[in-house]
Amino acid sequence: MPLRVMITGGSRGIGRAIALRFARAGAHVAVAARNSTELDAVVKEIDAAGGKGRAQQMNVADHGTVEAGVFRSVEFLGGAIDLLVNCAGVFDVKPLARMDLATWNRNIDVNLNGPFYVTLEALDALLAGHRPMIVNVASIAARRGFAGNAAYCASKWGLRGFSEAIRLDLAPQGVRVTTLYPGPTDTTIFDKVPGDWDRSKMQKPEAAAEAVWQAYHAPEGAPIDDVDVPPLT
Repeated sequence: MPLRVMITGGSRGIGRAIALRFARAGAHVAVAARNSTELDAVVKEIDAAGGKGRAQQMNVADHGTVEAGVFRSVEFLGGAIDLLVNCAGVFDVKPLARMDLATWNRNIDVNLNGPFYVTLEALDALLAGHRPMIVNVASIAARRGFAGNAAYCASKWGLRGFSEAIRLDLAPQGVRVTTLYPGPTDTTIFDKVPGDWDRSKMQKPEAAAEAVWQAYHAPEGAPIDDVDVPPLT
């Protein structure tokens, strides 16, 4: 039976890299994001890599679209999810003195409320999955604060706490929960972020994808609660 995978934020960056990593092993992958054109392109890549893809337009900050999107994704996956990756995210740099409600709410809605909505709607399908796992893509900003990142850090620290709590809730039901902590990663999320970013020194999305692959396939009892993405070598 092929692995059944659902990935939010699957149209680009880390989410796309994870989709293609599992597609190369023949997985069925439902990729969810807001941009239908980018989703369709990724599905073609999934199919070409040897998997079977499904594009699902979804805004993780809108519970209504999440409810519908998860339902259709689970239909495509045959009623069960083996791996759920909450990867959709936003990143804004804004010092507290210039913080506005829209920026704060956008980070909390996408980076924290989104994983909650998706996980809640996907839970029954996960319970029906094979060695089910939830991977929440956090950040090193879930472990330390950064200037200008109050909204982002708050959302990612919240996601870290969410992961640790549901890990305890779901362990008796056989659902593994892993938190991924990538550092700055060379994705389009930095295209519109001000600052002098040296993207040649950033981690690559494929490194995060490999970390997720290894975590899912880790043997019983392996320490996979928290997974760091290896730096560039």
